[in-house]
Amino acid sequence: MSGWLAVAGLGPGDENMVTPEVRAVLAEATDVIGYFPYVARVAPRDGLILHGSDNRVEIDRADHALRLASEGAKVVIVSSGDPGVFAMASALFEALEKQPALYDLDIRILPGITAMLAAAAHAGAPLGHDFCAINLSDNLKPWDLVEHRLRLAAQADFAMGFYNPRSASRPHQFARALEILREECGGDRLITFARAVTTPDERIVTVTLAEATPEMADMRTVVLVGNSATRRVGRFVYTPRSA
Repeated sequence: MSGWLAVAGLGPGDENMVTPEVRAVLAEATDVIGYFPYVARVAPRDGLILHGSDNRVEIDRADHALRLASEGAKVVIVSSGDPGVFAMASALFEALEKQPALYDLDIRILPGITAMLAAAAHAGAPLGHDFCAINLSDNLKPWDLVEHRLRLAAQADFAMGFYNPRSASRPHQFARALEILREECGGDRLITFARAVTTPDERIVTVTLAEATPEMADMRTVVLVGNSATRRVGRFVYTPRSA
């Protein structure tokens, strides 16, 4: 097979945060595949075919990419942030697992800057010690499992980063997540809402859990919750390395 397949992270939004490695592979590609908004971030050029698709068709997208690469195309699947964090890298391997004939295909996963890490950097250093990332969407796992993991992470005193906190179809779930956090952490714990990080619409607000409301988050927001040692220093929030 002469083709190859790369899964590339485009970073959180600012084009300056796309890595040189990802820029180089996009310059070589014959086909770019991904969710419509992410494909729209790739500049059209002669010899490049852009394949945008809707949300929640990750396996179909991966199968399409594998087929094109097996036929000789140079394919890049694009994700926002890092492709291995709640994104397309895992979906690709899920599709590949069912196609042993393609196991020797040239496949590369190219890392990117996650929204969580970009948000943490702009807030200060709230993830400065042990932390975890939790996807609050229950599209691919039951909500009971989300609650279980959230409660255990709070009990373990991890700093936490939340993806997909609140959508129009499930506004009540983030309200429940805040309830759990208050039960386990108390009302004084710091929580940061980072919306549209690295874009012109960026807005970063840090409050206590007692002050937080569900409406402060949406699907463009990454939520960062400190651990028991996280504190403010001037306009920044940080977690000590000894926490």
